[in-house]
Amino acid sequence: MSISKENNIVQLFLRAANQFPENIAILDKANSINYSDLKEDVIKTASYFSSKGIRNGDRVLVFVPMSIKLYRTVLALFYIGATAVFLDEWSTKERLLLSTRLAKCKGFIGTPKARILGLFYQEIRRIPIKLNLNGRNSRPIKVNEVSKSDSALITFTTGSTGIPKAADRTHLFLKRQFDVLQKKLNGQSTDIEMTSLPIVLFINLGLGSTSFITDFKDLSSNSKTLKKLCYGLRDHKVQRITASPFVIKAIAQFVIDQAFPLHSIKKIFTGGAPVFPNDAKLFETAFPNKVEVLYGSTEAEPISSISSYTLSKTIDIPIGLMVGTIHPEIEVQIIDINHNHKHKLSPITFESIQLENGQLGEILVKGNHVLAKYFENTEAFEVNKVNVEEDIWHRTGDSGIKIGDQLFLHGRVGQLIRSENGSWLSPFIIEYELSKITNVERGTLLKINQELVLIIESKLRYISLDNLVQNFPYDRLIIIDKIPMDPRHQSKIDYALLKKQILEI
Repeated sequence: MSISKENNIVQLFLRAANQFPENIAILDKANSINYSDLKEDVIKTASYFSSKGIRNGDRVLVFVPMSIKLYRTVLALFYIGATAVFLDEWSTKERLLLSTRLAKCKGFIGTPKARILGLFYQEIRRIPIKLNLNGRNSRPIKVNEVSKSDSALITFTTGSTGIPKAADRTHLFLKRQFDVLQKKLNGQSTDIEMTSLPIVLFINLGLGSTSFITDFKDLSSNSKTLKKLCYGLRDHKVQRITASPFVIKAIAQFVIDQAFPLHSIKKIFTGGAPVFPNDAKLFETAFPNKVEVLYGSTEAEPISSISSYTLSKTIDIPIGLMVGTIHPEIEVQIIDINHNHKHKLSPITFESIQLENGQLGEILVKGNHVLAKYFENTEAFEVNKVNVEEDIWHRTGDSGIKIGDQLFLHGRVGQLIRSENGSWLSPFIIEYELSKITNVERGTLLKINQELVLIIESKLRYISLDNLVQNFPYDRLIIIDKIPMDPRHQSKIDYALLKKQILEI
C-alpha cells in the first residue's frame, strides 16, 4: 500500500484548522482554544516528540484525561506517524499493567499524577522515553507520510479474564469511521457539541466545530456536577449532545424536575448501553423528537439506530428490544447459537448456520467501518471474527432477531439461559419487565449451580416482591441493596461481579 502524508488521519484536523482558524475547537471547563492555536500547539508538540526520539510507527502510552491536552497530544502523535495507545480509565491496576506489558511502548506521556504513579510500576518504568505533557519545540516539522494500513490508535478495553482485547484502528479505519459517523451525526462547522465519547470529539475536530468537555463522574440527582453540566449546556448554547444513556437520563431528569428547558439543543445521540422504552419516554418528555439511539460496539459503530419517539411507543418487547433500522453501509447476519462455530468457515457452511427472519441467534456484522484486527491478540481475533474466504465477519456477542432491515436485541449470548423445553430465556428482556414494577430499581435472572435465581434491587420486603413476580421463571428470589453496574457507562449490569456476590451470600 502506498505511503503518503495524505493517508494520515491528522489531515482532517489540519484542513479544518486552515478553513476555520477562528472557530473554537474545544471548550474545556474554564479553558478554550481555537483551531489556529490548537494547530500551532499540535505542530510544536509533534516537533517536541520527534526531538525526544519518537518516530514513525512508535507506540506511545497516553495517560491523559479527556481535555485539550489529550487531543493536542494524540493529534501530535498522528502528525509524526506514531501510534497513540489508550487504556480504559476504568481498568483495574492488574489489567492496566498487563496491557502496558503487551503494548511494548517506546514512549509514555501522562499527567503529573500519572507520572508519579508510574514510578511505582516497573512496566511503566521500563518504557524508555518519558514525555512531558507540556513539552514544546519550535523547530518546523512536516506531517509524516504513512500507509493507510498503519496503526494510528490502539485502545485497550476493560475485561476480567484472559489477554486484554485491544482495538487496532488504522488511519484508513479512522477515516472510514469518520465518514460513516459524520453522515449519521450530520455535523457542521457551526455546531457546538457536548460529548462524553472521545471518538466523536475527533470527528468534530475534522469538521471545524466546537466540542464542550465537562465532568461526568457524579451525575446523581441534585449533584453539583449535574447542575454545573446542565448550566454549561445552557450557557454555551450547546446544540448537540452525544453521550451514554446514563448521561442522557441524568440530563433529561434534571430538565424535567427543575423545569430547566435547554432550548438550544437540536439533536441528541446516545448509545453504548441498552435504552428501553421507559427510558425513551423520559427522553421524549425532556427532548421531544430530538433523541436518536445508536446500537453498535467498539468494533462496529453504528450498526443500527432508532428514534426515541418510535421506541417510546413500544409497550412490550416480546421479540426483543428494538434497536431500529440497520445502517445501509453494514451487513448483518443472524447465525445459530447452538452451532460450534470455527474461526474459518466455507461459504456453504456459513450459509447453513444463517437463520431466517424472526429467529433468535447471534448477531454478526460486516462492513468498511467494522474493525478488522486486534493488537497482537490472535485469540481475540479467532474468537470474535469469522473468516468466510475473503470476508471477515465480526461476532458482536449479542443475541437478537432480524426482521427485514429491523433489528431486535435479546442481550448477550453468554447470558441466555436454556429452558427445560429447549427454548432460550433472555435475562435482558426479564430485566426490562422487572423495571416496570413499581419500587423495583432493577433486577435480573442468573443461572447459578443449575438454579434459576431472580435477583432484585428493591426496598420492598420479600413477601411483597414474591407476589409481584409470580409470572417470572425462577427457583429462588434474592433481594439485594445494590446490583453492581459497569463502571464506564453505569447502564449495564456487571454479571460477573453480581454472580460472585450471590455465591458469597
